[in-house]
Amino acid sequence: MKTKIEYKSDMPRLLYSFFISYNDTASAPSFSKFARSIGVTLSDLESFRCNEEFDRAYRECNEIRKDYLIDGALTRRYDPSLVKFLLSEDAESDGRDDGLAVTIEVVSESDGE
Repeated sequence: MKTKIEYKSDMPRLLYSFFISYNDTASAPSFSKFARSIGVTLSDLESFRCNEEFDRAYRECNEIRKDYLIDGALTRRYDPSLVKFLLSEDAESDGRDDGLAVTIEVVSESDGE
C-alpha cells in the first residue's frame, strides 16, 4: 500500500529551482521529470497545487517550459510543428483558446464610387 506523500513548505522553491536550472539540451524540463527527481508521482504533484504558493510556482514553471520549447523551436533543436502542437495541447488542457482570429475585408475601388 502506497503512503500519501506529504507536502513540504520548500516544494515551490524546489520546483522553481528545477525548472530554472534545467540544462539538458536534448530535452525540455517537465513536471514529470521533477516529480521523479523528488520521488513522487505526477498525480502527487498535481495534488500539491491546492497550496497557493505551490500553484503559483507551478504556473510560473509552465511558462518557463513554454519559453524553453519556443527557444528550442526557433533554434531548430526541436521540430517547430511539434512544439506548436505541444503548446496548443497545453492551452486546451488549461481551458484557454489563445487562437488568433483575423478578419479580412476586401474593398475595391468601385465600391467607393
